[in-house]
Amino acid sequence: MLSPYMSPIERVWYYALRILCGLVLLFLILPVLVIIPLSFNTSSFLVYPLQGFSLQWYEDFFGSAGWMRALKNSLIIAPAATVIAMVLGTLAAIGLTRGDFRGKALVMSLLISPMVVPVVIVGVASYLFLAPLGMGNSYVSLILVHAVLGVPFVIITVSATLQGFNYNLVRAAASLGASPLTAFRRVTLPLIAPGMISGALFAFATSFDEVVVALFLAGPEQVTLPRQMFAGIRENLSPTIAAAATLLIGFSILLLLTLEWLRGRSEKLRTQQPA
Repeated sequence: MLSPYMSPIERVWYYALRILCGLVLLFLILPVLVIIPLSFNTSSFLVYPLQGFSLQWYEDFFGSAGWMRALKNSLIIAPAATVIAMVLGTLAAIGLTRGDFRGKALVMSLLISPMVVPVVIVGVASYLFLAPLGMGNSYVSLILVHAVLGVPFVIITVSATLQGFNYNLVRAAASLGASPLTAFRRVTLPLIAPGMISGALFAFATSFDEVVVALFLAGPEQVTLPRQMFAGIRENLSPTIAAAATLLIGFSILLLLTLEWLRGRSEKLRTQQPA
């Protein structure tokens, strides 16, 4: 906050820092914003200046059987992978947070390794493992691998939520006769739900935007939206891709707003917990 007692040098640094931060943010977001106007252009090419305003590329997107099949596949694979990642990631986070055993750090490193290992390695390894089992080119293989990619996000967000969790609440529920399952469902689950949902949203976004694994494991009937965009860039560069990208940008913004709301709700619940 700008103070009236600042020296001239401090004022210059105050404004310079904010201008620099604004320029960095503009540099990061400008390539994304450039795509949006192109999706409304009347030209058949991705060029500036714009030649007119049109919704024809959105009509082409929603009227194309290929694009709709890709969108449907993404809406099947991503939610299924998210549910699996949320369940497994939550159980792993609870076990790692409450458990105290040798090799705990190693287990944690292994569980979050899909986040740091290059996705192309995950794709190649998944193909070499699943193809001999006859699971290549299937929804099951894509869902399972996408769930593996989403589990680390759930583990991290739920573990962060559990760091401030008051386990006296669980003990109080047990002293009143609640079974472990009832205590988890009525006490633990509502309090860690913001972390679970945050991790699930990250897992969903990871699965929905993933293209490398889809290149290895998806057949003609399992083409996802990112893979369809990748194929369109290679074969026929059309402004329809800009329309699809704009829809994904809007979807990502919606996810970020949801995450911010969940963060605020989590902080509110944490401050309301008794000491």
